[in-house]
Amino acid sequence: MGDYKPIGDYAVIGNLRTAALVGTDGSIDWCCYPYLDRTSVFAALLDARRGGRFRVSVPGTGSGRQRYAGETNILRTEFSGETGKLVVTDLMPLFGDIEGRAGSFAPPELYRILECAGGSVEAAVEWSPRFDYARGTTGISRIPGGWFATDGRDDMTLFGIEEAGKVEEGEGGHTLRAEIPMREGDRRVLIARWGTEDLTYRPDDAGSVEEQTAEVWRTWAYGSGAGRAREWAGDLLPLLVRSELALKLLTNAATGAIAAAPTTSLPEDIGGVRNWDYRFAWIRDSAMTAQALIALGHGAEAIELLSWMERVSEMQAGEGRGLRLMYSIHGWTDLDEEDLLHLEGYRGSRPVRIGNGAAVQLQLEIYGELLNTAYELARRGHKLPEKEMAFLSRVTDEACSLWKEPDYGIWEIRSEPRHYVYSKVMLWVALDRAVHLTDRYGLRGDRDRWARNAAAIRRQVLEQGYDAEVGAFVQSYGSKDLDAANLRIPLLEFLPFDDDRVEGTIDATIEGLTENGLVYRYRADDGLPGREGAFGLCTFWLIDCLALSGRIDEARSLFSRMVDRANHVGLYPEQFDPATGAFLGNFPQAFTHIGLINSALYIAYAEGKPIPGHAPIGTPEHRAELEGGRVVMMPV
Repeated sequence: MGDYKPIGDYAVIGNLRTAALVGTDGSIDWCCYPYLDRTSVFAALLDARRGGRFRVSVPGTGSGRQRYAGETNILRTEFSGETGKLVVTDLMPLFGDIEGRAGSFAPPELYRILECAGGSVEAAVEWSPRFDYARGTTGISRIPGGWFATDGRDDMTLFGIEEAGKVEEGEGGHTLRAEIPMREGDRRVLIARWGTEDLTYRPDDAGSVEEQTAEVWRTWAYGSGAGRAREWAGDLLPLLVRSELALKLLTNAATGAIAAAPTTSLPEDIGGVRNWDYRFAWIRDSAMTAQALIALGHGAEAIELLSWMERVSEMQAGEGRGLRLMYSIHGWTDLDEEDLLHLEGYRGSRPVRIGNGAAVQLQLEIYGELLNTAYELARRGHKLPEKEMAFLSRVTDEACSLWKEPDYGIWEIRSEPRHYVYSKVMLWVALDRAVHLTDRYGLRGDRDRWARNAAAIRRQVLEQGYDAEVGAFVQSYGSKDLDAANLRIPLLEFLPFDDDRVEGTIDATIEGLTENGLVYRYRADDGLPGREGAFGLCTFWLIDCLALSGRIDEARSLFSRMVDRANHVGLYPEQFDPATGAFLGNFPQAFTHIGLINSALYIAYAEGKPIPGHAPIGTPEHRAELEGGRVVMMPV
């Protein structure tokens, strides 16, 4: 088996089209072109021997020190050896305005800028593109001023080492290697470019490209009121900004879709089969990302997401079914799951999967997240276009028609559908928010039907979703199993925090699903072998509940431990090994960064810090706003 780095040893760069994972050893081990849900060019992350990589390192120095260049997605890796220091700056160029789908431009390029910052070093470069998940054979040859790689269908060029490179035979095709001696002050610009439309090489422009790209990220991070929205952050501001930038990296500039993660098949269980492709736009994940960005002052992304969903639903109106739980970032529904048996998988975790079989599941909680996003926008003064409002009305009617059906639940359990309690709660959220949108923000539809069905769902959940013997809300009707998703019952205001059933669910979750300060989604049989790790988002949900129920010391303690679990550049995975803290699952994961943002906000609220704008959902002030039929503002 090949040599694999811990998942936490990676950082991510991107350009709102695709993304790349860069290891502390200077190796780009994962990147797809031209979009993050297309085939890979570098996939050493999933097969260290044949997957392909693009590495820049200094032999003998081991891992480098990584950091982002301020509030940007530009990465610096510093290698320090006995003779000198090399700094590698990695970026994907990005120009223009990136608020929403404002109109950015991103050439299909990857810049690696090498600078000798002291003494002398010998930079070692390894370039081995392996197109189409390394299913073919890559040939590399010289072209004027650079190098050309192809498998006969896809192409990539590399400029900057034409005089120093040599081609070797390797597994899966050619590998280009170069050794570049550098002295203090020397600078070398490597540019890898997808396709062959542009064969120019202008290294002198690299400084301007870096500066403009940095300005794009900084402007977005602090523009449109986003800076003011984080006044409550205090010392957490750098980590919140990193989460904000990581979430933005997962948005698609052309469509407004938001991916769950930029990777596929990083395992939930090392060596096991719990390996899934997360490079798609789940309605649930996308909507939750949009809500977190709204809380940080970015409403445009949420508006564009709803517009994209409306367009996609209109495109598929003739297919005879309603809202799907996930789409490709360009709106495709053909996401058939395929096992790539020629790849050994991360640390032997097979199979490597592309596509996602859960795409055909009925998943009912998506309606609640969608309507909750619209509600969060509306109460902050954003006026949605008529087409989007009509779409939301149709979606609400759809929720009314489906709420009595069993589904596969938020966790996409691969067994028979059930009446999941959390799914029913989220259907109530959909109808509840639709009623409020109708009463106060201009949504048109059958309000009385929506209200009647909301009341019916609530009665059913209270009658069948709570188990007095367990002392908590359970995973599904008739079961005795716990589910961490039910922590959101008070956060979504289905019940108040001082309800005995809510308090019981919080305590039962701590007792039955928590290990070493981390929360499992569930411990019930899900039809798959092996055991997954603890879930980052669920841990943050517990923190939220503790903060808003008055158990602020417990909340602070767990939150501090989660802050410490971020990797060296402030990024989080989907899951953790509770015993070791090791990262598990796809990375970086939107879910976990969403959780960090929300928990930081709720703790700030619980500590009495001024939260500009509307009161967060789940707080007494928000409930007063709803019950009073008027807007109650938090003190500034």
